[in-house]
Amino acid sequence: MRHGWLHPRAELRPLVWAKRTDHRWECLRGLLGLPAPARGTGLVISPAYGVHTFGLGYALDVVFFDIRWRVLAIERAVRPWRWIPAAAAAHVLALSAGEADRLGLAAGQDLDWLDDIVDR
Repeated sequence: MRHGWLHPRAELRPLVWAKRTDHRWECLRGLLGLPAPARGTGLVISPAYGVHTFGLGYALDVVFFDIRWRVLAIERAVRPWRWIPAAAAAHVLALSAGEADRLGLAAGQDLDWLDDIVDR
């Protein structure tokens, strides 16, 4: 799993620090067995097939991106035991419920991913 951050395309300031899946197993496992992401952090699932909240004890905000990291849609406060298909999304960001609004994320917004160069 890689580490890095999403930032607004126009400026190089971290918006969300995240882990990013590298393998299909990591995509499938997602946040299962883990606590809800902390404020300002999330999990990027790439490539995106969809997001499930099966087995989670908390709700998530789910942000869908195209291949160029443009926000396509946001599903807010998705309750446990749900499946949300990714449709045309290339990447998905899972955040704690309420984080998308707190961060000011909106459809049409352009972000970029930057790998963290520090080995964790």
